[in-house]
Amino acid sequence: MSIIHKLPYEWLVGLRYTRAGKRSSRNSFISFISLISVSGIALGVAALIVVLSVMNGFQKDVTDRMLSVLAHIEVFDASGGMANWQAAEKEAFRNPAVRGAAPFVETQGLLVRDEAMKPAVIRGILPAQEHNVSNVGAQVRQGSLQNLRPGEFNIVLGEVLARSLGVGIGDKVNMMLAQGQVTPAGIVPRTRSFTVAGIFESGHDEFDATMAFVDLQDAERMERLSAPQGLRLRIADMRQAPLVADQLKKSMSGDLVVRDWSKLNATWFAAVQTEKRMMFIILTLIIAVAAFNLVSSLVMTVTDKQPDIAILRTLGSSPRSIMKIFMIQGGLVGILGTLAGVALGVLVAMNIDVIVPFIEHLFGIQFLSRDIYRISAIPSDMRWPDVFKIGGISVLLAFAATIYPSWSASRVKPAEALRYE
Repeated sequence: MSIIHKLPYEWLVGLRYTRAGKRSSRNSFISFISLISVSGIALGVAALIVVLSVMNGFQKDVTDRMLSVLAHIEVFDASGGMANWQAAEKEAFRNPAVRGAAPFVETQGLLVRDEAMKPAVIRGILPAQEHNVSNVGAQVRQGSLQNLRPGEFNIVLGEVLARSLGVGIGDKVNMMLAQGQVTPAGIVPRTRSFTVAGIFESGHDEFDATMAFVDLQDAERMERLSAPQGLRLRIADMRQAPLVADQLKKSMSGDLVVRDWSKLNATWFAAVQTEKRMMFIILTLIIAVAAFNLVSSLVMTVTDKQPDIAILRTLGSSPRSIMKIFMIQGGLVGILGTLAGVALGVLVAMNIDVIVPFIEHLFGIQFLSRDIYRISAIPSDMRWPDVFKIGGISVLLAFAATIYPSWSASRVKPAEALRYE
């Protein structure tokens, strides 16, 4: 005897109703409605998985570009400059999560070339150590980061910043800092001429349009500092940055200010999380609409099966058993739709790098322009926790949709149902 025949009769009847036969046009229509419900749930689940995967992909892509320039953690000495930064570096490396460290000075100023004037974030670095905390060295398209040498007052500009100033390798730009010097004519901003020694392109417009790098000692002279402002750190897993930052604050000596990359870009990440949350809610409504199509199909099934229900009641079935039959039927439809949607969504999300180019080639269109978005391919980052959450919500909505029709079936009175049979 097969396993199916060993199941309780509620399961057997529920499975049979799920596979409604074709004895009449009414049964065929009920089956068609059930198929539509399964398809609707599947499409809703698949759409939600694909959209969240693409949003995760964009977030990961932008985050990677940001962290190619930013450090995972920054450590400042609240009392002023970090005179003994080498000792602080050794203390930071005692944490096993820390993989690289480099000192820095950071200030804001204006870069002037003829009539062009652009604000910029000026970062003083040690070129020999910068590769430990960022990928700027590999992103230099013209010149080299190693051209930043003490006393030569060279500068490496972001590609957009260099273009807006109209400068190239070997050209001069004037740097003006807000901290001025007192003269008989008043406070005059400190100004210094720098030679463009490199141009980098990170792929993130905010940094390419506002970042400039100079040698650490040159930055200290401009800022009139005797030591770096702090350390920039890179850790093994950027997602652990808040935890590692707390650990470093407790373990390192001195009055330190420690901040991780997520706090440096808190507004952007809050906006992305809000967008993802709203998109999740909107697309979940699609699943809800498809799930509640089960109500109509189950109500029609209950109406069509009233004689069967009456016979089961006369044979001793309780209202609870009748209710269980139709909840099993609706639940199976929801589970089938969810499984189909998960399979389709995962398949599309994992192969979107193949599917999208095929569609673009087939219809002669381009979804993303590299000139506008800096990327030409739609990224995807499918995360299994998202998939499980979507699947769970879909199944719960399907079971919720079966409650009323199943309760209605349990209230059928045998005598009235068999009166005209």
